[in-house]
Amino acid sequence: MSLGLLETRFLSVTAVACEAALRAADVRLLSLEPIGTEVILSRFEGDVGSIQAALNAASGVATKLGAPALSASMIPSPSDSLEPALAGSESLNPLYGGRDCFLPSEPREEKPRPAAIGILETQGLAAILNATDIMLKTANIQFVGKEKIGVAYVSVIIKGDIGAVGTALEAGSKAVSGLGKLVGLELIARPHKDLLRLFVR
Repeated sequence: MSLGLLETRFLSVTAVACEAALRAADVRLLSLEPIGTEVILSRFEGDVGSIQAALNAASGVATKLGAPALSASMIPSPSDSLEPALAGSESLNPLYGGRDCFLPSEPREEKPRPAAIGILETQGLAAILNATDIMLKTANIQFVGKEKIGVAYVSVIIKGDIGAVGTALEAGSKAVSGLGKLVGLELIARPHKDLLRLFVR
């Protein structure tokens, strides 16, 4: 198996790019690793052709979202000795309070896949907390989690039916104005199970 490496900016863009990669080719999403700035490294596993197709799809989507991929590369048949450099931990980074690495969770029970997930990303914690409150009051959605990736970038992930998630994201984005910077606003319909295993516990 080969390893695909994609570096993108912002958690919202990264999630949509990964979803595009998973839909484009038979690859597995192994992890997301924030590097302490707004940049996140996504790792995929698959055969050479599938990895190339996945990276092309992800890079294209990132460009359309206005945040072109910083790098997209492949390691064919990675050395076993590389494994320690790839190993990640979900422990909280003391510098910014976010996860060192997003690793897939093992599902405790088979849950129905949500119709949609939404990601609202801001620069500023007060802005995201106010926006989250508005989203929860505006539509019938569920709070999934709050994630930090460094330099004051904070994302909130919600789930629900497509209409409710869209309504909540629109209301939440308006609440950010004047409190912080809106970085990203993304709705992913029928999210891939690999993506859900990184975000939805």
